[in-house]
Amino acid sequence: MKTSKILSITIWAAKIFLSVSLLWAASMKLFQPAETLAQMWPWTEQNRSLVLVTGIIDAVAAIGILLPDLITLKSRLTLYTAYGVIILMIFASVFHISRGEAGQIGINIFFLLVALFIIWTKKR
Repeated sequence: MKTSKILSITIWAAKIFLSVSLLWAASMKLFQPAETLAQMWPWTEQNRSLVLVTGIIDAVAAIGILLPDLITLKSRLTLYTAYGVIILMIFASVFHISRGEAGQIGINIFFLLVALFIIWTKKR
């Protein structure tokens, strides 16, 4: 197997992983009852509006990271979405650190790294 084929498969796996993860987060934030969310994420109890806004942002990002490349119309949108995911993960990390929840930012950092990988591959 050629290196470029392996890289191509890895890129698509990263996009699909990030998209599915963001879609899961969006569905949790938008469709789960507040009590259920509060058990998993205690901060959601005091910040219901923030939960809804971030749920919508997660859903848009899930679509934007994958759909443009699938329909090959505006694949540059995937690049812009990846930049948006990085900004979202930075803000999420700052939010958690400000609440004394620094131990919870591992997933944010991981998603940020996946988005950076997508950007790196798009700019090659």
